[in-house]
Amino acid sequence: MLDVTEEMDSPTFKSDTVLSDVHLHCPNKRHLMVRLNAVGQPVFLSYFKLLWNTEDSSSEKRVREATTERELQYQSGDELCDKDRNNLKKERELLNNEGVEALLDEDGDLEVVRRPQSASDLEAEDLLRDRVYPVILMKGKEDAFEDEEECTSSDVVKIEHTMATPLEDVGKQVWRAAFLLADYILFKRDTFRCCSVLELGGGTGITSIIMGTVAKRVYCTDVGEDLLAMCEQNVTLNKHLMEPGRGEVKVKELDWLKDEFCTDPEAPYSWSEEEIADLHDHCTVIIAADVFYDDDLTDALFRTLYRITHNLRNSCTVYLALEKRLNFTLRHMDVTCEAYSHFRNTLNDLESLQDRKIKYVVEPIKLDFCQFLVYERMEQLE
Repeated sequence: MLDVTEEMDSPTFKSDTVLSDVHLHCPNKRHLMVRLNAVGQPVFLSYFKLLWNTEDSSSEKRVREATTERELQYQSGDELCDKDRNNLKKERELLNNEGVEALLDEDGDLEVVRRPQSASDLEAEDLLRDRVYPVILMKGKEDAFEDEEECTSSDVVKIEHTMATPLEDVGKQVWRAAFLLADYILFKRDTFRCCSVLELGGGTGITSIIMGTVAKRVYCTDVGEDLLAMCEQNVTLNKHLMEPGRGEVKVKELDWLKDEFCTDPEAPYSWSEEEIADLHDHCTVIIAADVFYDDDLTDALFRTLYRITHNLRNSCTVYLALEKRLNFTLRHMDVTCEAYSHFRNTLNDLESLQDRKIKYVVEPIKLDFCQFLVYERMEQLE
């Protein structure tokens, strides 16, 4: 929703809802609404199918050939009763008739099923007119799709996420840069094998889960009990992916606006002293995806990054993935990307920092590696 107000001849634009890239990229796919979260937001379960070449995972050529032979599919699971299954069958029959519009338009808005222009009045009487409601599963119910073979295969990632949230809850959605970073992890999995990894702003946990298929241990961190509970649920849903490599993903709270780890044993997702010591002693990789959209949070993240890297025993590589989001601003009267500009300036400050203990070197990564997930690779992705 976009609200435009005018005060003192100066228009102000306010956005109270943000749509995820998953929703924008695949508006016509069927999603399963599994529950409402603690703040009443619909939570959806989506399936993301990976290309996983088990015969020769180290061969870039074979992966590229397989990519051209098979289209990677974005899937959502659904468990239907007989009535719902019959309704869905009728819907599909309708969609095959000339003149019937899709259930969702290009922007993802609900479209009412209309009578086909070629249908006679007699045929029209049999057309589906029932209202369609999402199938809702109760929170805490066991995996409703375990009978489906594809759901427990090694090439399907199941993620609970929202599709539209207020700005402060965007971590509950899935974004393109998370896919980009996941692609890079899969492409360079030998680089991350058996590593100890920290993710900052893990959100739904999809990137940490992919990392958990190759790394020894991943600390997936964010802030907010509801978000962390969703992330932990996603880790549980995908344990079968991490079991072959004995990888482990631990969901923890890490607030960039605080100088210390949360160690209160009464607080959910707090750190133990042993876990903090393990992070400092063994972490060699830090990752973050699509967390640079607010200048204050960007500053806080870099302060946290500086503090943590200073306490690590070993040298560390930090992988940052983001999408430059272009907006028209009245201040510049032009299309700009102020959040990205602030990120670049802060990154340059970190690289030029005079510190006798540690030196930061920034290197861009070319985006010519394989794509294992379905999303739109845009020029704005880095």
